[in-house]
Amino acid sequence: MKHKFSDDATMDEIMSRSPAAIRVVLQHGMLCVGCPIASFHTVSDAAREHDLSEEELRCDLLAVTNAGVPD
Repeated sequence: MKHKFSDDATMDEIMSRSPAAIRVVLQHGMLCVGCPIASFHTVSDAAREHDLSEEELRCDLLAVTNAGVPD
């Protein structure tokens, strides 16, 4: 599967490049939208700070960011 974002992409970058990711962030109970820390936190950082499964968060984000991206 082609990844639309790199491991070092920030939450802000991911949401800016793929607005569908905002829904995923909110569904996970995160308030990254508009948060000044989102421009520094990677998916790993955000999952750790919010006590979430990084694997699940990353999988959900990849599902929406990879939609329509050819392999």
